[in-house]
Amino acid sequence: MLYLADKLHKLNFSQLMAVYAEGNEENGEEMWPELPREQRLLRAEQAFYQYLAEGFFPAAGAVYAIWVENGIYVSALRLEPYEDGLLLEALETAPQYRRRGYGEKLIRAVLDAAPQRIYSHVSKKNVPSLAIHKKCGFCQVLDYAKYIDGSVAQNAVTLRYR
Repeated sequence: MLYLADKLHKLNFSQLMAVYAEGNEENGEEMWPELPREQRLLRAEQAFYQYLAEGFFPAAGAVYAIWVENGIYVSALRLEPYEDGLLLEALETAPQYRRRGYGEKLIRAVLDAAPQRIYSHVSKKNVPSLAIHKKCGFCQVLDYAKYIDGSVAQNAVTLRYR
């Protein structure tokens, strides 16, 4: 079932962090390699929370979309205003729920609910994400990612739906 949250307090943050645990582990290792694993993970989660509180949710129109199964967050993504539509970002499915179609269900539900164009930036190396986007009807429009702040990444592509 699709759940949309337009405010931080509408999220179950611990369940959201379970979806992003793998990414938080990687970010913690990259940013605080000198710390023990538990402290790195805690710092990554705190940085995630701070970004949502200070950067993401204050943006008009920003929404977190979550696929919930039996009361558990299994897949999540963020949507925020971008050019002439919305930017889909941070698509993630909890490792124990992968390869069950939850990411696709989430994307399709978001596409059905959104009346405007949807863009997404995906790493050129992220074959599973590129495949799910294509399966859901996205097409590549740029051979790089142009982010909301105007920065550009050559290691990613920009995809568009509609």
